[in-house]
Amino acid sequence: MLKSMTGFGRAQKEIDGYVITVEIKSVNHRYFEFSSRIPRQYGFLDEKLKSYINGKVSRGKIECYVTIEALNTDTADVVVNHTLATAYVNALKEIAETYELKDDFGASTISRFPEVLVVRKSDEDEEKLWGYVQEVCSEAIDKFVAMREVEGSKMKDDIYSRGQFILDCVSYIEERSPQTVKEYNDKLVERVHELLGDVSLDESRILQEVAIYADKVAVAEETVRLRSHIEQLNAFISSDEPVGRKMDFLVQEINRETNTIGSKANDVDIARKVVDIKAEVEKIREQIQNIE
Repeated sequence: MLKSMTGFGRAQKEIDGYVITVEIKSVNHRYFEFSSRIPRQYGFLDEKLKSYINGKVSRGKIECYVTIEALNTDTADVVVNHTLATAYVNALKEIAETYELKDDFGASTISRFPEVLVVRKSDEDEEKLWGYVQEVCSEAIDKFVAMREVEGSKMKDDIYSRGQFILDCVSYIEERSPQTVKEYNDKLVERVHELLGDVSLDESRILQEVAIYADKVAVAEETVRLRSHIEQLNAFISSDEPVGRKMDFLVQEINRETNTIGSKANDVDIARKVVDIKAEVEKIREQIQNIE
């Protein structure tokens, strides 16, 4: 199924004393680019998340936000920084003696000074914690991918309808192209009559000129390739694989064939259809920029 590169997914669960929240969002990008915001003490999760998400998503600028709240108090210890506490006590005593102040500070006063009490996380089983985070991440990824698929479905319908419009234009060009040769033949004969009057015409020479013109304006090869490209485009939008880059290349080829028809066409009606095709190709190109 066609997928957009824009998506969002969020999941939250309480598992074994941890409240874990995972948010994933993305925008379009040429390649897979990953960045995360994870509590510093859980930095080991970054590479694991990147690898796990890359297994589910092939393109896009991915941002992943993870919060982990430990409800179990056994996971944290409060440690006294005795060296710093001693320094504070000595400094307070020095102030009291120097300025003849009352020495009335106690333990509660010392504990309020910065970094006297240090909260340290107890050692945690990294693999066990990763298993919890992966479970929540999996749920967020499912929602994330589902949103991408919904938008991708709408893009598929849009690209298909534009491809059909291009095919309609191609059909018109195929029908109109032979008529331009006949019109050229008629105009050439009429022009020669105007210049030479009743003088007999060299039919072979006229036919030769018309044949040269027909060869110059022939677009049969280009229209056949255009039909083939649109057929391939329809196959891509129905594929279950990431096809964004392939479609980008294919659209370049469609545009090239259209330009060739435009350069060959010596007819106003065909030129208008070429302009219409190029307008649709540009709209398809814009859509493809956001396809995985």
